[in-house]
Amino acid sequence: MTIIRINEGIARHPLHRMRTPINFVLEAGEQLAIVGPNGGGKSELVNTIIGKYPLLMNDVVYDFSPRTSTMAFDNIRYMAFRDTYGDTAEGSYYYQQRWNSQDADIYPTVGELMPEGGDPEMRRRLYAMFDIEALLPKTSILLSSGEMRKFHLTKALLGNPRVLILDNPFIGLDAEARTQLRHLLETLVRESDLQLILVLSKAEDIPAFITHVVHVEEMTCGTKQTVDEYRQTRSPYPVRVLDDAREQRLLGLPRRTDDVDAGRIVELHKVSIRYGQRTILNELDWTVMNGERWALSGENGAGKSTLLSLVCADNPQSYACDITLFDRRRGTGESIWEIKKHIGYVSPEMHRAYLKNLPAIDIVASGLHDSVGLYRRTLPEQKAVCLWWMDIFGIAHLAERDFLTLSSGEQRLCLLARAFVKDPQLLILDEPLHGLDARNGQLVKEVIDTFCRRQGKTLIMVSHYEEELPSCITHRLYLKKHR
Repeated sequence: MTIIRINEGIARHPLHRMRTPINFVLEAGEQLAIVGPNGGGKSELVNTIIGKYPLLMNDVVYDFSPRTSTMAFDNIRYMAFRDTYGDTAEGSYYYQQRWNSQDADIYPTVGELMPEGGDPEMRRRLYAMFDIEALLPKTSILLSSGEMRKFHLTKALLGNPRVLILDNPFIGLDAEARTQLRHLLETLVRESDLQLILVLSKAEDIPAFITHVVHVEEMTCGTKQTVDEYRQTRSPYPVRVLDDAREQRLLGLPRRTDDVDAGRIVELHKVSIRYGQRTILNELDWTVMNGERWALSGENGAGKSTLLSLVCADNPQSYACDITLFDRRRGTGESIWEIKKHIGYVSPEMHRAYLKNLPAIDIVASGLHDSVGLYRRTLPEQKAVCLWWMDIFGIAHLAERDFLTLSSGEQRLCLLARAFVKDPQLLILDEPLHGLDARNGQLVKEVIDTFCRRQGKTLIMVSHYEEELPSCITHRLYLKKHR
């Protein structure tokens, strides 16, 4: 039995068309992975499958038997990448909002947003796996990106869909949660009529229960293959992506004349952060010296992003803490902008905050002014610097494209260029490889490594994947919840 069929599908709107007509079939019992590079057309294919992009002639054909409803809306749930960064109030979100506890009261709690009814056994299993009980009283805006992903996964699965489409479901989850989610999905497809379509940036993320793969590249939907067929034909993992010319350009950058000659880049003394009755950080001592490269890891909700928000002066509670940055104790007269001009930063919160449809080069240029959005004209010489960094990350050809028309991976590369554009002394990268394909992930790792070979460069990087960490890492800090 055929569940979903698209025959020679061409989107009505020219901006949503693939390079060739879409031919796609999902048969009963198949578990599918849609895999391909960033910007290759995966999202366009999925939006056609769910009926978001109407077709010129041949409509998408659905058969959701044994379900009684024939409507795609009732039977298909799609959890997209950007859903990990917020709840339903996208339009009112602003950068730094997560750290402003006075805003929490205007947002619903996780318990209020969780759907009622459904299979009680499924609810029990999901709540136990993702520790949802602990999240229920929390205001949705205060969830970490990993906790937000767990919340959205739980909501989607409680909806009992016939077809569940998950965009990169494993990113942002700690190692234990990723393992649990794989086991749960495998159990669900074995014991129910649920069929999964996983949209993945990396072939390495294909779980064992997937039966078939559709490769999407250069805006072309490939022919469905078995997993074994796909693995035999796919391109090998890139060994090196950053070419010698770009490596030498990076190493040849002159040192900024306004760099601070500091030994202690970050020093926290007995730092505690609390929201109501919840303690996020408890009397944390931490020192980062000039030139050190730190890997920051830990469980979802352990306080990694909160810690970084203190360093970047984005968290109002930072002013009540004993924090020294660049050998200068906070609260001794420096402005937030004096702190930020030496820091390059990218994070899930920042990605979610960029909702204005500016040209990509303006997104990069906003890093020169430490703003979310561009509020002043970019000078020609500044545009040249932005293009220089966009070329380093392989996205110079996207300079004039509107940011919100880019794929999530292309958006992440723009935000990475934004973090590097002022050649900062301290580079803070919170989950920087989120949503990147294998080639772009390798490129970013090599750029980080090369950048940190220069004198006076300090790195703090958060990742749940050991293989995402660059080879330059010298120190590690692991955070645990409630410690």
